[in-house]
Amino acid sequence: MLNTPQKKIKRKLRKASFVLISLYIMIGTLLYFMQEKMLFHPTVLSQDFKFEFSYPFEELFFKTDDHAVINAVHFKTENPKGVVLYFHGNAGDLSRWGIITGFFVEKQYDVLVMDYRTFGKSTGKLSEAALYNDSEYCYNYLKKYYSESDITVYGRSLGTGIATYVASKNNPKQLILETPYYSITDVAKSKFPIFPVKYLLKYKLPSYRFITKINCPISIFHGTNDQVVPYKSAKELFEVAPTQTVFTTIKGGNHGNLSTYEAFLKGMNRVLF
Repeated sequence: MLNTPQKKIKRKLRKASFVLISLYIMIGTLLYFMQEKMLFHPTVLSQDFKFEFSYPFEELFFKTDDHAVINAVHFKTENPKGVVLYFHGNAGDLSRWGIITGFFVEKQYDVLVMDYRTFGKSTGKLSEAALYNDSEYCYNYLKKYYSESDITVYGRSLGTGIATYVASKNNPKQLILETPYYSITDVAKSKFPIFPVKYLLKYKLPSYRFITKINCPISIFHGTNDQVVPYKSAKELFEVAPTQTVFTTIKGGNHGNLSTYEAFLKGMNRVLF
């Protein structure tokens, strides 16, 4: 029989185990139900909000088959070299991303950038399938006015998975990925290694699967100090990518400042000739 001290230790161990298991289940439950709030950080704009940019643009509203409305901005230049279909990151809205995409307008490219559902003025239920469908809608819109050989698909952060999907379904001139990931599951594993995120996540965005089906040139840019999407995740994506892929390492670059590095700017000058 156990003496009294041993019984107390056993009770304490049982209690500690119960607390730890309860915490594990509670955090796992929160991850499942709160994942959309953790992954997406939209800002909402009123429908009468007036965009103000430094370059000429047209505001567009795409109505989808499931009655959602996708707000987009189409920048147009004189004698464009082509058009960039830009898929932005997981925060903000077009009032911010429209300014950021001015980088391409300065290089004499037209640009189409959309807000995902629940972002800005865009409406409708957000889902992974909706992200794919809406991105295809935008690509098909551009095909009415541009040759596919003039379309550059560009993804940044969250948008890299969407951009990779679009490029895998079409034949654009090229695909450019800024701070991409192997998959959202891969990123989640790096953040929550003790949880079965593979089964908890509603959003997978398996870039590694899409990229193998792409025929156009691919350019990847990633910083070594990225604390949001691990550099390792981008390298793993590169390892399964087709041979026409060029990976540019930005030493010291983090998730949001690659455009301040000469290596990034040189790389962009190379692909946006």
